[in-house]
Amino acid sequence: MAIESPTTSAYIQHHLQNLTFGQHPDGSWGIAHSAKAASEMGFWAIHLDTMAISIALGVLFLWLFRMAAKKVSADTPSGLQNFVELMVEFVDGSVKETFHGKNKVIAPLALTIFVWVFLMNAMDLVPVDFLPVVANWVGVNLFGATDGHVYFKFVPTTDVNATLGMSLSVFALIIYYSIKVKGVSGFVGELTLQPFGKWMIPFNLLLEGVGLLAKPVSLALRLFGNLYAGELIFILIAVLPWGLQWALSVPWAIFHILIIVLQAFIFMMLTIVYLSMAHEEH
Repeated sequence: MAIESPTTSAYIQHHLQNLTFGQHPDGSWGIAHSAKAASEMGFWAIHLDTMAISIALGVLFLWLFRMAAKKVSADTPSGLQNFVELMVEFVDGSVKETFHGKNKVIAPLALTIFVWVFLMNAMDLVPVDFLPVVANWVGVNLFGATDGHVYFKFVPTTDVNATLGMSLSVFALIIYYSIKVKGVSGFVGELTLQPFGKWMIPFNLLLEGVGLLAKPVSLALRLFGNLYAGELIFILIAVLPWGLQWALSVPWAIFHILIIVLQAFIFMMLTIVYLSMAHEEH
């Protein structure tokens, strides 16, 4: 195990706790050293591990694709170039089949979402104790933290704050393009006059409003729920005897690759569908 814990429950809770920075009840700012301290920091607390890993993976994505673009060759394409071209063609085909408006932003956005979410999901395949052990060593030896009280949750998409942040960004684009394409009156009319006409405005608004708000919620919770459950299973396998760990973790990891790719694809496709609906005029 990464941290010596008196109970299996403590081990699991340790691995599910984020590295949280925020304001303590006494007014000072710092890193939480327990789940209780993290909860007391309130809404404005920042999950440093989620931020660091997601930003690092975003930079990795940009660097890989930029390197492939700079070294592109029609005669002797590299393996990286072939992979990037495959990704671009796959996403471009998905956008052409699903998005029926005209917007140069959608395809790059879809590519960014798919690759970035895939990379964040793929962190779930890293052994559950590896990065927490490294983080604990760094915290103890470089920052004087107490051994066993350094938390590091390294799969960003198992943090609902990350998935909700991405889905709210998509929601902001939905609202923006709905108003840009249809106008304020057209957007309001869509919420109040459909599907039952002007005599049922309150009911229409309730029905359409719930449907609109459900979009970011469903995007966030679907991705979070699937990856959180997968990570939890890896942690539960890690507390089993060594022989059982290998017998169960390898098949689960192979199956989990499907979940990792599928959830990135679903998040991308739903984003394209929602933005396509925002560009449709009724």
